Amino acid sequence: QVQLVESGGGLVQAGGSLRLSCAAAGRSISTYTMGWFRQAPGKERDFIATINPSGSIPAYSDSVKGRFTISRDNAKNTVYLQMNSLKPEDTAVYYCNAAPGSCSGYGCRWTAYWGQGTQVTVSS
Repeated sequence: QVQLVESGGGLVQAGGSLRLSCAAAGRSISTYTMGWFRQAPGKERDFIATINPSGSIPAYSDSVKGRFTISRDNAKNTVYLQMNSLKPEDTAVYYCNAAPGSCSGYGCRWTAYWGQGTQVTVSS
């Protein structure tokens, strides 16, 4: 099973930027679709972005489209989430996950393992 560790969260003002990293171990992620999710206090975990194994097809939820960019470096076994123009409603714990092959959003067979995530807090 792929082991995933998220990092890069922090406290930023509205309009600021952060880059999150998801480091994978246990398997190469070169054949996996990778995804980012977030969970705000008292809310369900939501899908926000996916990227196909080769990195050529990023996809986003409407809430982050145009502001966030998902990317990957298979040589480093790492996926990234560049977050720009942050808003207070982006405040959440951010998680990554992996699914075999090519897939899209909630249709992916995400692994059962969820890491600790990384906290992003955006102040107004």
